[in-house]
Amino acid sequence: MKMGASRLLLLSALLLLCLAHVSSDVEIEDEVALQVVRGTNRRLLPFVDCGGLCNSRCRVHSRPKLCKRACGTCCVRCKCVPPGTSGNREMCGACYTDMTTHGNRTKCP
Repeated sequence: MKMGASRLLLLSALLLLCLAHVSSDVEIEDEVALQVVRGTNRRLLPFVDCGGLCNSRCRVHSRPKLCKRACGTCCVRCKCVPPGTSGNREMCGACYTDMTTHGNRTKCP
């Protein structure tokens, strides 16, 4: 009878040890999940369809391919494309209006 009690005590101790190990893994996984939510993967700005917006912005431009390339770069960086085919650049804020080329000319159409 003494041997059965010691086995039961040993099994109980192993079970508690396993449960403690599993619960610590769950806490670590929860901490990792919180880090992902708080990390750089969190979207702060809404999704913008740069291709479609730049196509409509550059459709009447004299050099549409160049316009689309510049517009796409500006859209990806600033998450904005002004309405219309020209002008209205201030609608997208300083990011869009202040971006310049290597020659110090405005980059965004």
